[in-house]
Amino acid sequence: MKSIFYASIFGFLLSASIVFSADVISPEDAINHIGQQGTVCGNVASTHYASRSKGQPTFINLNRPYPNQIFTVLIWGSDRSRFPGAPEDYYRSKRICVSGKIQQYRGTPEIIVKSANQIREEK
Repeated sequence: MKSIFYASIFGFLLSASIVFSADVISPEDAINHIGQQGTVCGNVASTHYASRSKGQPTFINLNRPYPNQIFTVLIWGSDRSRFPGAPEDYYRSKRICVSGKIQQYRGTPEIIVKSANQIREEK
């Protein structure tokens, strides 16, 4: 029983280290990593919750605000309950690192985030 417990703890720590790998990508460089798993770190420059739009997306833009964004964190409305408070308020003006698959939407790289464990605050 103890071995299962310790194996579970080890597995969790290993997955956390993979999610937040040491190879950090800047928002400016994310465009060169489309289709790859990665961790992008930057300053939250703007946020917006489009509550009346299809899918109720929350947009968190790093390093440059909308409409000149260079990297976007996207949280769909169906996933908002997995975050500590409203993401557009909670992460505003913070420095964060976001991990996941880097995709591209209309020329801008983005990571679609499903839960708060994909976002780490930096101090």
